[in-house]
Amino acid sequence: MNSRYAGYLFCALAMTGVGSTVVVSKTIAAGLPPFSATALRFAIAFPLFVIAMRWRGVRWPRLDRRDTLLVIAQAGAGSVGYTVLLISGMRLASAADAGVIAGTLPAVSAAVAMLALGERPAPALLGAIALATAGVLACTVHPGDLRAPHAAGSLAGNALVFAAVVCEALFILLNRKLRTPVAPLPLSALMCGIGLAVALGPACLERPWTLPVDAAALLGVAYYALVPTVVGFVLWYAGAARISGAEAGLTTALVPVSALAFAALLLRERVGAAQLTGAACVLGAVLLASLGRMRAARAVASEGVMGEVE
Repeated sequence: MNSRYAGYLFCALAMTGVGSTVVVSKTIAAGLPPFSATALRFAIAFPLFVIAMRWRGVRWPRLDRRDTLLVIAQAGAGSVGYTVLLISGMRLASAADAGVIAGTLPAVSAAVAMLALGERPAPALLGAIALATAGVLACTVHPGDLRAPHAAGSLAGNALVFAAVVCEALFILLNRKLRTPVAPLPLSALMCGIGLAVALGPACLERPWTLPVDAAALLGVAYYALVPTVVGFVLWYAGAARISGAEAGLTTALVPVSALAFAALLLRERVGAAQLTGAACVLGAVLLASLGRMRAARAVASEGVMGEVE
């Protein structure tokens, strides 16, 4: 297979796995408390990442105090915060709505960078943020349903899912602030190890051992740990090594698409015009964000060429 096509395929499979986490979180939420499920996820994934590091001869990074605190904050936001908020939100939200919201990550990341770092976004990124916002509103705000008994719970669930996306965007932002670059494999191992340590205390307070065993929820956590977390890591970085970052970013458009498909096929949820409209807006946002990154990369490259000529 052509290396470029293989890169697209690997990244696409990784993003399809990310989309499936929305649906599997619905199953997990029905049988396990959020911190307990999060701790179990990392307890399964962490040893596998450590084994992979040993097998490839990768050492743990040496970080100063500042970077150590940043990595802990990353794990708290992007690992624990994302998982706990997503599972908590899935107790109330539909998987179809949550899948659309989860797909707004590229636009939300751009917005967080703009607000936190004072970056000047290109017009394409502003358009992406606007489209992503429209997509979220399309699938979450239904004026005719606001008086329905389930409306408040659904809005609260959607808000929790969006908060999970913001946590993941903070993870990306904090990673950019590290002084010492950390390779993907040890970074993933650190996120799982620290995430396990952070989630373990709250998980004990939930006393999951007093609850009846829910086989479906346990299988869901095992799937979450093995497929999107470990296998997804391997696929994403194998694909990203073969294509550009902007091209890899385009495959994130598969997150809302796969989430909607899994919600309809596995959970038998109704995917209506609101979800399809929201997904279309989010897909447009991903496309605009990726095109903006492509143009920025080309501008930097052309400036470098001009500098060499001068």
